[in-house]
Amino acid sequence: MDQIHIKDLVVRGIIGINPDERVNRQDVLVNVTMWADTSAAAASDDIADAVNYKTITKQIITHIEDGEPMLVERLVQEIADICLADDRIDRVEVTVEKP
Repeated sequence: MDQIHIKDLVVRGIIGINPDERVNRQDVLVNVTMWADTSAAAASDDIADAVNYKTITKQIITHIEDGEPMLVERLVQEIADICLADDRIDRVEVTVEKP
C-alpha cells in the first residue's frame, strides 16, 4: 500500500466543551495519512484512477468549518469517515490538535 499525506492543515472551527470554545472559533491542526493502492493511477496517469486528495482536503475543511463537535475524538472519527468514503482508501490515520 502507498501512503498519501495531508500535512499540517489548519482550519478554524468550533470544537470543545468549555463555554468559550462553543462560541469562539479556534485553530484545529489536522494531519492525515491514507493508505491506498496507487498503481492504477500511476499506470494510467489519469486523475479518475487516483485518490483525489484535493477533494478530500476540501471536504475536511468544510466539515470543520461547518461542524461543532464537542470532542476531538468525534472529529477524528468524522474525518476518518470522510477519507474512507473513497473506496480506494484501505485505511487512514488521523491526528487532530487544538494548538
